[in-house]
This record gives sequence, C-alpha cells and structure tokens, in this order.
Amino acid sequence: MLLDALDDDQRAVASSLTGPLCVLAGAGTGKTRAITYRIAHGVQAGAFEASRVLAVTFTARAAGEMRSRLRDLGVGGVQARTFHAAALRQLSYFWPDAVGGSLPRIAEYKAPLVGEASGRLGLGADRLAIRDLASEIEWAKVSLVTADDYVRAASAAGRPGAAGHDLTTVARLLTMYEECKTERGVIDFEDVLLLTVGILAERDDVARAVRAQYRHFVVDEYQDVSPLQQRLLELWLGERRELCVVGDVSQTIYSFTGASPRYLTDFPRRYPEADVVRLVRDYRSTPQVVRLANDVLARAGRARSSAAVELVAQRPSGPAPTFDAYDDDAAEAQAIARRIAALVAGGVRTSEIAILYRTNAQAEAFEQALAQAGIGYLVRGGERFFARREVREAVVLLRGAARAADERPVGEIVRDVLGGAGWSAQAPTARGAVRERWESLDALVQLADDLHERRDADLPALLAELDERAAAQHAPTVEGVTLASLHAAKGLEWDAVFLAGVSDGLLPISLAEGDEAIAEERRLLYVGVTRAREHLALSFGRARTPGGRATRKPSRFLDGIWPGDGTAGQGSERSRRKARAQALAAALDDGEADPEVFERLRAWRADVARETSKPAYTILHDTTLVAIATAKPRDLRQLAVLRGIGAAKLEAYGSAVLALVRGEPLPVDSSGGR
Repeated sequence: MLLDALDDDQRAVASSLTGPLCVLAGAGTGKTRAITYRIAHGVQAGAFEASRVLAVTFTARAAGEMRSRLRDLGVGGVQARTFHAAALRQLSYFWPDAVGGSLPRIAEYKAPLVGEASGRLGLGADRLAIRDLASEIEWAKVSLVTADDYVRAASAAGRPGAAGHDLTTVARLLTMYEECKTERGVIDFEDVLLLTVGILAERDDVARAVRAQYRHFVVDEYQDVSPLQQRLLELWLGERRELCVVGDVSQTIYSFTGASPRYLTDFPRRYPEADVVRLVRDYRSTPQVVRLANDVLARAGRARSSAAVELVAQRPSGPAPTFDAYDDDAAEAQAIARRIAALVAGGVRTSEIAILYRTNAQAEAFEQALAQAGIGYLVRGGERFFARREVREAVVLLRGAARAADERPVGEIVRDVLGGAGWSAQAPTARGAVRERWESLDALVQLADDLHERRDADLPALLAELDERAAAQHAPTVEGVTLASLHAAKGLEWDAVFLAGVSDGLLPISLAEGDEAIAEERRLLYVGVTRAREHLALSFGRARTPGGRATRKPSRFLDGIWPGDGTAGQGSERSRRKARAQALAAALDDGEADPEVFERLRAWRADVARETSKPAYTILHDTTLVAIATAKPRDLRQLAVLRGIGAAKLEAYGSAVLALVRGEPLPVDSSGGR
C-alpha cells in the first residue's frame, strides 16, 4: 500500500484528503514526502483529479522536484508551480479578453527603472543604493502598500526608509518608479501577482474559470507567504476550503521581504475545523545536530512561537558538533579547508559538504583557501548550471543522438555521446576549467543513470527531464564544496556543514535592530544548523584580518552552548571546567556516547599521562574522548576526522584508540600508552 512507506504523522497528513489541513513540519521531518504522498494517495483514491490540483512552492527548483517525485509515484498532470509561475500563466491566458492586446513585457531587472526614477527626482544613487531602493519597492508591493500609504505603513512596520532616504522621499520614488514603468510599457515581477489579483477580483467570469480548473490547493513553505500571495491564494480558493498548508515558523527568515508567518500561525483560527498535524521526527540529522538545533530555539525564550516544533532525532548517533575560535578570518578559512580535506580523505564527497555564512562578502576567504588546498567548490548563486557552455553543447549533442534508434540503456548512450565532448570515466587530475567542464558533463551522466534506475527512462525522457529542469533551474548534483549564504541554503542539506563567522556582528548581523529582527537572525542560525546530516562545525575568527584586534565573541545565540560558557576560551578556569563537565554529563546521560568505551578511553589516558608525566588533557581532551565514544570509528580514516585528532596524535595513539573502541587488547608499542 502506498502509505505504508510513511511514519504515523506523515500518514496522518497523507490520509487527510478533505477540508483545510495545516502541517507544522520541522526541519528534516519529511514534509515534501508527506504532501507528495498525500497528492498521490488522493489521486489514486479518486478524491483528487490530478489536473485540478495546484501545488504552490516558493522556488522553481522545489516545484520541479515535486513534479519529479509525483512521476516516480505514478502520478502525472498535477500542476506544481511557484506563485509567480502560476499567476503568469493565468495572466497571459486571460489578459487579451480581460484587458485587451498582449501582456506587457516583464522587466527582468528593476535596477534600470529604479535608477531612472531616482535620477528624475534628483536623488542620485550608486549601485548599492539602487539595490536597497529596489528591495524597498518590492517590500511595498508584496505588502500591498501603495505610494500614498507608504509612509504610514512603513512607519508602522518599523522600516527606516532606504539608502539613506526618509520615508517621504521613498514614497515619491515609488510614484516615479511606476511612472517610468508605464512610459516604457513594462511590468515587473510583483505586477504579475498584482495584476492577476486585480483581474480575479474584478472579473467574476475569470475567477469562476480559474476555480473550475483548480479545486485542491497545497502551499509549501507557508511561513514565507506575503500579503500579496495570500490575497492571490484567497481569490483562487473563493469560498472553498480545500487547502493544505505546510510550514515551519522556525524557518521564517524572509520577513524583510514582506513574508509573514502569521498566516501559518493563524490558520487554525481562520479555519476552526482544520486538521493540524505536527511532523517532529527528524530523519535528516544525527541526535547531536538535532539537540543543538533544539537548544538554539529553546534559548529564544518568549520570542519562540507556540507553533514551533521540537525535533526528535531518528538517525543513529554521530559525532558531536565542534566549536572553534581562530585568530582571524583567514586562519578560519584555512582550518576549514584542512578539515574538508580530511573529510574527503575519509570518503565524504565534496558535493556533500557546505560552508555557510551570513553575508556573501565572506565567501572570498573560503574560495581562496579551498583553491590553495586543491579542493573544488561552487558558489551558490553563481553561474546557472544550464547556462554553462558545455551543458548547452551537451544537450545539443544528446538531441542529435535521440534522432537515431538506439535501444541501449540511456546511461550508455549518454556516455558515448559525451565521451567526444570531454567526459571520461575517470575525473581529470587537472583543476580549473578542465575539471569544471568534466564535472558538468559527469552530472548529466549521473542524472541519466539515476533516471534509468528510478523510471527506466530512455533518451527522449532524459531530454524532457533536462528541459523541465532548465526551466526550473533544478540543476543535477555537481561535485564540489558548496559555498552559500544562510539564506541561499534554505531547503538544502549536506552530510557535512561548516557554519562560519558565528560571531556577534555577523550573526546576528550588526544591522539587525529590534526584537523581531534579532529573533529572525536566531532562526537563520537554526536553519544553518539543520542543514547538516552528520558533521557540523561552528567557528569564527576573533579578528577580521591577521594582526587585527581580537574583539569578536561567539554569537549571543550560542550563550550556554559554546564551550567555555559562551566566552570562547575567556573567563575563569573554574567556569571552563564546569562547562566541560556539564557537556560531558549531557553526552553520557543522553545515551549518545557509549559509556563503556568512554571509561576505557579515560582509564587508558590516565595510564599514558602517568607514564609520560603529562597532563591528561594533553593526551586527548575530554571532548575528544566523548567524540570517539560517540562515533566509535572503525578505522584510522574515520578517527582522523574527529575533533582533537591531528596527525601526531593519530600516529601516536590511533591503533590504541581503535583497539579500545573495539574492546580488544591494546597493541604493545612504546607510544600506545601500555
């Protein structure tokens, strides 16, 4: 049976097919799986007609992934689109009749229009000022705020204006921006939603046609809905109540753009008859990562929403998260590069590793450190996969091959075709452009294999998948460490995550003012933590540049979590010992570290300390013993990636530690501490 693949809570979501449904889904709890199975179950049970289901996502990539999952479940015809894509389709169809003529061209970028409006008002604006003004225009439009009402609404929302201009000046700019658009005969992306709302509100015949087409609605990431999107959703629904919303208030990180979690939190009040299901079982992350994520939210105090869920880990135990302070940003980047090299040597793929940071300006140091270490990387938000020259050329070659009848598995065909375009079974040793070209082509090969295995796809089916992915910017996996801002990382996950720059001034960022802004910065950290499946490292540089003043401290969100009582090594020795003892007790009490392994390690360490006349902590630190007793490494490679195990300690104590983990007699050697 289809629903046998779900846990009890997910099954409750998938089984609720009528009336309003609110799903409060924590990070990693399988929300996409639950709502995808709900749609598939509804179609197979006859409760839904596939073509009358509209699933709304917040990214084209998420929409493409949902359509792909539904096809894997044998369900086609469901419309999975972003708010903008769905609105644009409707607007394009109804415009000739409702307004007349053809739909105006959509301006791809606001900057030229904002610059022109600013110039007409004599404001003058550089590139950064134009960016800030464009963002403020977007906020006003998605918040349904007109130029006439901007000063009042912006003041009530606590917005200070933009680019150094007061509210009255920004209101004048809003008016001039609209005039510039009208003169050029263009609309912007927000207008797509606004115009669709206008037509649906004013033309009953259009509203009836849309409601006849779509009967069941699913909205993902509902905590990020803006007032404009909510208004559009209400017009799509009319008086009907066939609505399923899914969201996580703890991942609300786009309030500055006009998004509001209140539609999610108020859903049970607006729909008193709604079923409310909480998804709390975290299948993504280890218990150690989940505990840290819960701790980050728990310390929000009264600022934490009652709709937030507390995650319950489902995965086996893993290594403890690490906390490190470095002299400066460059030292931090170099240390992270070394740790990534150790992970890769231990078998972790680079595509399963990410470095996440608060601002894009932080990326440069990591790019340099990874390049110096010979580790491939890709910056999320950089050149789009399907825009790469080698990818475009490969698709042309594959289209040519599709004209010939070839019954071989699609993977074999793709390998033959791309073999002449630079792909080979073995990755090239060269870095740079040669390696990047190969990685792009290999991503297409791996996608072909994956589709053949999951759907028995042929070459035409692969090309159709590539077309859909290109439209959705849903790139296949490319090998390389991901560099991304915390905002850009939302919705993604990796085996290993390095959260860099977790210091006050960066997280929360110094520009965040007021309780609500600070609360959102905390949620941003929570999003970063929950991206990690197994390995998680938090770090910061005490100074920005080598030799600079070491004034930075750990993020206030880690008070009581960061070893040393949140002082990164400062404070009394007594407080440090207390923090270490508390962390050790917590790890042992929670059952994450094997207490027998830990006691064997501690007794062995005491012996080594006596024989070598060294303090015990210089042999291996308590936190390292806990990490070993938690991870229980099976070989030297797994041991090497644990915190506190450098090359010298690995050589001196590696064989002894592995024997202790296995419960075997210690090897007899001079350095093993017998």
